[in-house]
Amino acid sequence: MKRQFLFITLLLCLSTAWAQREKINFDFDWEFRLTSDDDRKPIDPDWHPVQLPHDWSISQVPDGRLTGCNGHLHGGVGDYRKTFSIPAKDRGRAISILFDGIYNRSTVCINGHKLGFRPYGFCYIEYDLTPYLNYGGSNQLTVNVNSPSANDSIARWYTGNGIYRHAWLIKTSPAHIKTYGTYIVTRGNQVTIRTETVGNIGKPRLVHKIFDAQGKQVAKGNGEESIEVKNATLWNGMENPYLYRVVTTLYDGSKQLDTYESTFGFRTAEFTSDRGFLLNGKPLKLKGFCLHQDDACLGSALPLRSMERRLEMFKGYGVNAVRCSHNQPAPEFLDLCDKMGFIVIDEAFDKWKSGYYAECFDEWWQRDLSNMIVRDRNHPCVVTWSIGNELQEAWDGTGEGVKRAQMLQDFVHQLEPTRQVCMACQNNHNGQFSGVTDVVGYNYLEARMLSDHKQFPQRKFLVTEELPYYCGAEGNIRAYDTNNPWNIIAANDFIAGGFIWTGQDYIGEASWPSSGWPTGLIDLSGREKAQGLWHRAAWNPDKPVVGIAVRDNALDIDHGRDLWQWPNMASIWNFPFRYEGLVVEVNTITNCERVQLIINNKVMGEKRTADYPNHTIVWNVPYTPGHIEAKGINGTDTVAYYDLRTASQPTQLQATADRTQLTADGQDLCYIQLQLLDKDGIPVQHENRHIRATIEGEGILRGCINNNLRRTTPFTSTEDDTHFGRAFAIVQTTRKAGPIRVRFDCEGMAPVILTLSSQ
Repeated sequence: MKRQFLFITLLLCLSTAWAQREKINFDFDWEFRLTSDDDRKPIDPDWHPVQLPHDWSISQVPDGRLTGCNGHLHGGVGDYRKTFSIPAKDRGRAISILFDGIYNRSTVCINGHKLGFRPYGFCYIEYDLTPYLNYGGSNQLTVNVNSPSANDSIARWYTGNGIYRHAWLIKTSPAHIKTYGTYIVTRGNQVTIRTETVGNIGKPRLVHKIFDAQGKQVAKGNGEESIEVKNATLWNGMENPYLYRVVTTLYDGSKQLDTYESTFGFRTAEFTSDRGFLLNGKPLKLKGFCLHQDDACLGSALPLRSMERRLEMFKGYGVNAVRCSHNQPAPEFLDLCDKMGFIVIDEAFDKWKSGYYAECFDEWWQRDLSNMIVRDRNHPCVVTWSIGNELQEAWDGTGEGVKRAQMLQDFVHQLEPTRQVCMACQNNHNGQFSGVTDVVGYNYLEARMLSDHKQFPQRKFLVTEELPYYCGAEGNIRAYDTNNPWNIIAANDFIAGGFIWTGQDYIGEASWPSSGWPTGLIDLSGREKAQGLWHRAAWNPDKPVVGIAVRDNALDIDHGRDLWQWPNMASIWNFPFRYEGLVVEVNTITNCERVQLIINNKVMGEKRTADYPNHTIVWNVPYTPGHIEAKGINGTDTVAYYDLRTASQPTQLQATADRTQLTADGQDLCYIQLQLLDKDGIPVQHENRHIRATIEGEGILRGCINNNLRRTTPFTSTEDDTHFGRAFAIVQTTRKAGPIRVRFDCEGMAPVILTLSSQ
């Protein structure tokens, strides 16, 4: 009897343990080898330790013979492996591996058993390991990634290569809630939760408990019955991004099998034909950035801090919306957008039956599209599903493109009917094609949009790609009109908003010798460019700003493609001796009523902003070294100020860390800005010096480079010349607490040492 009691107690303990879902980070202790390059030549037979997220291409040397789509960086074929153990006590549980993203054509095996193949590189992938595990012993997981960058089927932008997002080991009861298996729909104060389960359950029962942002339980319900949350607080974008949490528990009768947590928010989101975008019934003009996923030395393998820092920059700039171009982002990116209040366009594809996705479309489009929607459907930040960008089918005159667009939209409506569907259409698109989706996105076609609105007043319009400076005319996209596209968006209520291409410089889509796209408003290191002040001024009328940008075509700036260029300008007051006395064009960018310009204590005049387009007052003044000042004036008050000084020769290096207290989790990051200074502490931009970085302690130096995308060395280099007197470094923590010392040696100057703390 005693034995029987102990046996029953053991079973109850095992049952309780199995009901505790475990999601274990699986990022560390991997090994990697690049087995062949783009020419299929063997690279290195040896295995090297790596951690996830991992992008092997970012450490390659740019090669002008390779396509600019991938930043002229090598892809190839890479292998990953990880040896791990599963305790014998886990026998009987369901155990799976979840990859947030592998780029691309991945084949995953466990202990020699093939689990599956997935060609698409932006979806999550989950495989059941349970039948093949060696419990109590050693197991080996392998991942082969086949991603040659010379192949015609690569994406048009830098994707990176490898297991570039996180990996997770998930342990559950054999019968459990499916990963991303909850679907939460809110209407008013009512919540309906649909739950998908896996495994055999005799008497299935679901209990949902809803908690507010303070962790207080505010409601409870069963199954798919509607649950009322009294006095629900709205998720209201950046004004108040209020989130709720639901804990769903699965029972078999009275036996608990699994628990699953999901985050959601109460909000309504609608694109209209006359009032633009409505959030909770109120118009909200979308001030957006298009965004790719890479980040300088990190490539596409981004820890959470990289995403958080970028969104913090965007929020401070005045951005309230992000378009994920042209693929679903990492899940934690959307978590951040939920918490920070960003509006998000979640986008599935760049192409359908052309380009990189052509070989996948027929077999995989439903699985890949549903993968995005099922994963992201509970995020309140996601307000529309984009089914594609610049489709070849947009030019099709046979009607096949229209049928295909309708097919995809119908699929989305059936799977997730609470959001509208959009797509982004390029120049000369077929009007019938663009009329298929609930919302039509126009890329660089503001002039045509105005005409189409008159012809199709019922359509809902959005500028999915907006030029940063010039504007096209109807029928002539390259009109180079200096009326900024945002002026058109702001002046027309029916336009939901616009997304600038692009918010930040990125790798890829490049023309040699550049390895990237250099016409963002923010540079590679995260510094705002001089011309970037235009949108800050336009988007933040209640925050007075003024800036100075001097135009000069001789400035050493990577100009990028013509249509996306700005005039060659920089915030600099250092020019060669031969410039003295020559008239130069000075731009003061502002949202103030007037600007007063002063050079070497001499007032050059005062001008009204309203007399000039694009918040930019133009001055023609003789260049005189010294001190130039701009005062932004409202009424009789100086409310904004900006100045530049002529620097002498560089004598010192300044190193500024964005954070000095870090987390010893093997993922946290510190960004360090480097600036040459003269003897008086004035920033030097007219000369450059070579910088070499080294590190000691519990940190990893991910790279020390400048902002110039015209590179001959890897993005992960630890030494580089400054560009406009600037460079930057990225440091990552290890999993051990302790000090981190970063040393910067700059030619002709005393070394600079920064000490960081990792805890």
